[in-house]
Amino acid sequence: MFGQITERFESIFRTVRGLGKITDKNINTTVREVRRALLEADVNFTTAKTFVSRVQEKAQGTKVIQSVKPGQQFIKIIHDELVELLGQKTAELTLEGSPSIILLAGLQGAGKTTTAGKLAARLKKQGKSVCLVAADIYRPAAIEQLQAVGKQIDVPVYQEATSNPAAICKRGIEEARSLKNDVVIIDSAGRLHVDGEMMNEIQAVAETVQPCEFLFVADGMTGQDAVNSALAFHEALPLTGVILTKMDGDSRGGAALSILEVTGKPIKFIGTSEKVDGLDPFDPKRIADRILGFGDVVSLVEKTQDVIDEKQVLDLQNKLVQNTFTLDDFRLQLQQLKNMGSIRQLMGMIPGMNQKALQQLNLDDRQMIWTEAIINSMTAEERHQPQLINGSRRLRIARGSGRPVQEINALLKQFTTMKKMMKKMGKIKNFGLPEMDTVGRFN
Repeated sequence: MFGQITERFESIFRTVRGLGKITDKNINTTVREVRRALLEADVNFTTAKTFVSRVQEKAQGTKVIQSVKPGQQFIKIIHDELVELLGQKTAELTLEGSPSIILLAGLQGAGKTTTAGKLAARLKKQGKSVCLVAADIYRPAAIEQLQAVGKQIDVPVYQEATSNPAAICKRGIEEARSLKNDVVIIDSAGRLHVDGEMMNEIQAVAETVQPCEFLFVADGMTGQDAVNSALAFHEALPLTGVILTKMDGDSRGGAALSILEVTGKPIKFIGTSEKVDGLDPFDPKRIADRILGFGDVVSLVEKTQDVIDEKQVLDLQNKLVQNTFTLDDFRLQLQQLKNMGSIRQLMGMIPGMNQKALQQLNLDDRQMIWTEAIINSMTAEERHQPQLINGSRRLRIARGSGRPVQEINALLKQFTTMKKMMKKMGKIKNFGLPEMDTVGRFN
């Protein structure tokens, strides 16, 4: 996520940090590089122009604080203006009415149906009773897809065989009201492109259901096409916000940086993975930090909390100190990491982990799957006593896992090294992570 633009900003900041003073010359040089970085990231031209103008104005009018280096102060100006561009603070969902109605709109292929499921799962996790309404009567298998998503997250899906989307939505809401559901999420029909018929239909649906949230779902990987589509919908419909999907596959970030400035509508969520929990609130400060290469420790801790509880941390710590950490425990750690998302994404949240460093690390999520397959091909005895794994056993494990013997050798060597290293780390309480209180929250 944001790899390309982050790399450019890291390069710019390496130069800026060395500034002995802020002058008109180095201000002009820096903002020119910033403008180029934004345009290369497919940021809207007007948005990029406005942004660098504000940075330039602030930099030229600033008084250098004695305790802060000029370069650091310049970087802070860029950071603050980027937070401003992204919306300053998280735009929360407005849930009003009984039930609260959330209407999703967008073009085909943007991930609207999947997003409906992710949003439902997120609200369910917050204690809400959710119902999904299948109002996409045009796309082949759209209803079946939503039903599959609903089954996966254990959320009911209302659907019926009729050609009137507004009528489907109305009866779906009535059904949800009778079941005392808190929230109804409507998956409306999309089209391959913006057209009058589509707008009239979604407008009729909106007038019928009166949603408290009317969200446009846009494919983040399409850059300015997503921004232009969001603008077209904004001009025709009373949107309340935007959800950007597929941000895990977007290295440029142009749509995320442009939408608010162009449409006036905040981004409320971003899709960060294909998993059902891969929908995160759009926090401008955290996003700005990640774009500028500052990391995102808060999000990393939150993701860690979702999959690792205090007891697991303490159990692992004890095993490391007592030297009883096994390949079974290692496999459990791999599974937890997989549940947290892409390894490259997680590493990108660590401050100081720049893009060049990530590229050099050769991070591959497939390697985790292969490693797990190798461990699964071992016997329980071998997982607890890896020293028993001789040449013939290695050949058997290789055949069972479908991986070459060299990978089995590398894994065993890495495990031995890691075990020694982590034994030392285990003597540090909680591995240096923030301490958790008695209810599992980080202090």
